Amino acid sequence: MIIDIPEGKDPIGYVWGEMVPGIGVAAAAFSLSVYEHSTLGLREFEAARLRIAQINGCLFCQDWRTERDGQKVEAEFADAVTNWRTTDLFDERARLAAEYAERYATDHHGLDDEFWSRMFEHYSQPEVVELSMSIGSWLAFGRLNRVLGLDAVCVLPGH
Repeated sequence: MIIDIPEGKDPIGYVWGEMVPGIGVAAAAFSLSVYEHSTLGLREFEAARLRIAQINGCLFCQDWRTERDGQKVEAEFADAVTNWRTTDLFDERARLAAEYAERYATDHHGLDDEFWSRMFEHYSQPEVVELSMSIGSWLAFGRLNRVLGLDAVCVLPGH
């Protein structure tokens, strides 16, 4: 970790809440809203989120599994995300979510008419906007946590 955390302070709470309260609190609220207000199905949500986590290299984000109504994706889901092109565990929406996340993070200039045609066959415009905002949040904040080394000190609930 490259940020000095006072003894006894939670690293995430300190960095996100105390160091830059005007920005960090707002960023945390945006990050949480992606989870609290998502209308996307759990599988496409997690396919995009995990693909960004893999690209960012965020340890915490790669270990995290979103839970909805007591449900989480299966244990082998992360491997399926890595292999989104060929996995038989994904329907077309989940496959497109993983593809979009990857291209958003690594080649956003390459999102061409062919891709958008496929995307809009399976997603409505509001869903594409929601997915785009969610991916943007995960890309920014997962990368921030990784770059600052916070991902190694985050603790998953129940661990």
